[in-house]
Amino acid sequence: MKTRAITAFFFTIVMLGSIFLGGYTFTFFYLFLSLAALFEFFKLIKTAGIRPHRNIALFAATIIFLMTAGYHFLQFETKYLLLLIPLLFSVFISELYKKDKIPFANISYTFVGFVYVTTPFCFFYSLGFLTGNTDYSFHLPLSFLLMLWANDTGAYLFGMKFGKTRLFERHSPKKSWEGFFGGMFTSVLVSYLISLQFTEVNSWIWAGMALLIASFGTLGDLVESMLKRSLNVKDSGSFLPGHGGLLDRFDGLLIAAPVVYTYLYLLLR
Repeated sequence: MKTRAITAFFFTIVMLGSIFLGGYTFTFFYLFLSLAALFEFFKLIKTAGIRPHRNIALFAATIIFLMTAGYHFLQFETKYLLLLIPLLFSVFISELYKKDKIPFANISYTFVGFVYVTTPFCFFYSLGFLTGNTDYSFHLPLSFLLMLWANDTGAYLFGMKFGKTRLFERHSPKKSWEGFFGGMFTSVLVSYLISLQFTEVNSWIWAGMALLIASFGTLGDLVESMLKRSLNVKDSGSFLPGHGGLLDRFDGLLIAAPVVYTYLYLLLR
């Protein structure tokens, strides 16, 4: 428990620092974090005997993230993303030379890594630029994380105290409906406090964001649990002592970030 608390404290400081220290720090920190999470995903998949194209995927993921950053900072045209097509299709060609018994499983999980890890991190990163053209603002990324953490904390506390009705026992036996609604309540409460500080967004929009984070963050947790159970592993990795891997810590973000970005884009832009 002591190790878990120390890790949580320092990781939270680093996370907050990366958001407060400006757009460039935010960019390179989340580039590193997204690549580390993708690397962890591929390492996890290899325990099932599948050999995804890790090096090609990491290189392509770097390009995708940097192009996303370039779009926000320099207003790159999205047509430049077409340059990724030859790189992505090289996965199929590379598989010809691996002589593996399950070539399309290797190819499939390579692309699953992009969809499941890289894309959500790009959407979360883009929250920092949603309220301006090229100007970075920490308000939305910070608020997203605060609501996500509030949901996790509330779900744990309410679940421990009142949890009786199982939420999705097949994938996560400890989660309860009482914990789910407790996490949602806590997240909405934090959204109200945020609305008092960041007044450029309507309080009802903040509340809607909290509901989406609570709902899809919980689904993200369940999806990651499904992944680990299918591979018969307890944690996705050991990057964070006492907490497991990066996917364990960002499972809620992976499903919630694209949904929340879409919601805010439609309402704010």
